[in-house]
Amino acid sequence: MDTKTLHVDAGAGYDIIIEPGILDRAGRHIKGALPRAKRLFVITDSNVSPLYGPRLVASLEIESFEVHTHVIPAGEASKSAARLVDLWEWMTAHGITRTDAVVALGGGVVGDLAGFAASTVLRGVDMVQIPTTLLSQVDSSVGGKTAIDLDTGKNLAGTFCQPRLVLMDPETLNSLPEADFMSGMAEVIKYGCIWDRDFFDFLAVRPDRHALMADITHILYTCCDIKRRVVNEDEHDTGLRMILNFGHTLGHAYELAGNYTAWSHGQAVAAGMVTAARLGVELSVTDADVPEKIEKILTPLGLPTRIDCGFEYIERAVGIDKKSAGDTVTLILLEKLGAVRPLRLPKEDVLALLAKMTGR
Repeated sequence: MDTKTLHVDAGAGYDIIIEPGILDRAGRHIKGALPRAKRLFVITDSNVSPLYGPRLVASLEIESFEVHTHVIPAGEASKSAARLVDLWEWMTAHGITRTDAVVALGGGVVGDLAGFAASTVLRGVDMVQIPTTLLSQVDSSVGGKTAIDLDTGKNLAGTFCQPRLVLMDPETLNSLPEADFMSGMAEVIKYGCIWDRDFFDFLAVRPDRHALMADITHILYTCCDIKRRVVNEDEHDTGLRMILNFGHTLGHAYELAGNYTAWSHGQAVAAGMVTAARLGVELSVTDADVPEKIEKILTPLGLPTRIDCGFEYIERAVGIDKKSAGDTVTLILLEKLGAVRPLRLPKEDVLALLAKMTGR
């Protein structure tokens, strides 16, 4: 059996276990990680529930857990304050206690919402992440960030909630629609851009889903290993962890402009990485050939390298960027592939340069 395990030191410390078919053995792993837990509150969505819900519940009940399941509507719209309150009410109505735990089964929306709920109900209960999308497996399920969206922007209210265990079943990726799989690839490619040039080159010669899935365990392991190293050093996103936001400042502008429906998170980040690379060239930070290399790896995967949006969305995204401090913002730029350079600049200078680059 092809099993890979990583340990994250953040929070109470936890393992990431990557193993085909682990969904059917989830109960045993959870029992080992949470020996006091008697009841589990499974949160999933309307797409994932019929595909993997019964298998997960069966594996939990074999280990004598009492299981309660709550299904939210699939989609970004569920990352809302109203859904969060629904979860609080549901858990407390079913008598959740401090020794019970929340299990998130799904993609990033489920993981973010369930994590926020777990970290706040009764002032915090344990949680387990079981990510089922590529995006959530390589990014949102690891590191403890949870959030909901506000009308003013994405992920603007949230908590840090390190899980007690992360279980990844690469086989769940087989059910992903092509667009969702490729959306996750944007975050995979990001790791090569900011940390590991050899990994970038490894991905560049695997320009389709079939070739990528043949090495998916290695891909998941490499991404999670990079992220855990960053999180171990900077759990609460005050320094090094900011580099994980490469491509995200402009990506959030594109998502906002498309009302979180026109462009997926991964598509927006893909275009955001190219724009960030071009911005770095303009600022004489980034090697001139980097934007073209990023475009070349994204294009065969059907990911956009440019998204046009109203400049007012760019202004809003830069204005409320979580890397902001007063009138300045930290840009996450590349010096070259595999080498990142954060650069703090006045917001007005960044906006002026972006206006020039976009012809505004």
